[in-house]
Amino acid sequence: MALASINELPENILLEVFTHVPARQLLLSCRPVCSLWRDLVDVSTLWKRKSLLKGFITEDWDQPVADWKIFFFLCSLRRNLLRNPCAEEGMASWQIISNGGDHWRVESLPGAHGTDFPDSRVKKYFVTSYDLCLKSQLVDLKAEGYWEELLDTFRPDIVVKDWFAARADCGCTYRIGVHLTSADYITLASFEPPPVTIEQWNDARWTEVSHTFSDYPPGVRHILFQHGGQDTQFWAGWYGPRVTNSSIIISHNMTRTLAPSTAQPEATQG
Repeated sequence: MALASINELPENILLEVFTHVPARQLLLSCRPVCSLWRDLVDVSTLWKRKSLLKGFITEDWDQPVADWKIFFFLCSLRRNLLRNPCAEEGMASWQIISNGGDHWRVESLPGAHGTDFPDSRVKKYFVTSYDLCLKSQLVDLKAEGYWEELLDTFRPDIVVKDWFAARADCGCTYRIGVHLTSADYITLASFEPPPVTIEQWNDARWTEVSHTFSDYPPGVRHILFQHGGQDTQFWAGWYGPRVTNSSIIISHNMTRTLAPSTAQPEATQG
């Protein structure tokens, strides 16, 4: 009996098979096999099916998607790129830039003269002192799985968020700076609003800061996140701004409109 070729299967059956093959293997191993497999791997229907299978979309999804393949990979990679954002591991993963006054400290919510955080899952926060306290994290996007063509051609939206609050009995100044940098750390885009000063005898409510980087220049390889502040009464102890639940998330949204892609992960990405 002659052996049948897998390519003799109807295309819809091949698509169903490919739906269950790991995405990187599809691109790095299956796509180069032949022109039929290349065309099937590139068809948007496959990546929409894979997105549905993974739970990235629902059956009634009605939002426009410019490129289903890129959408799938962005959803697969989507997570908070900042480590230890809620102080559950003390000061781990953060680089201390300034450690003024009585230095950075970790406290449990709601804290003295504080309020509960809007998300009950957040249990702790970082708090500053009477002289400037700043800390930072540097995110290496290639190390996190984002390959160069994905970053340079599609430039997915980068959403940055932070939360801060003052003690009710003490004024403070909060500051944040976020920089998108090149491989050699040249700044290509920045979010650095003026410092926010909160007066003494405030309501101690938590405030969210949010910024979305869209259609930024090509060449972004790192994200530098920095925040902190100090109190305005110069009291010994920890009366400065409290910060927690910081995040950097690469969105599946893309502001730029592009032709369908043949982009694929680099082989070194695994």
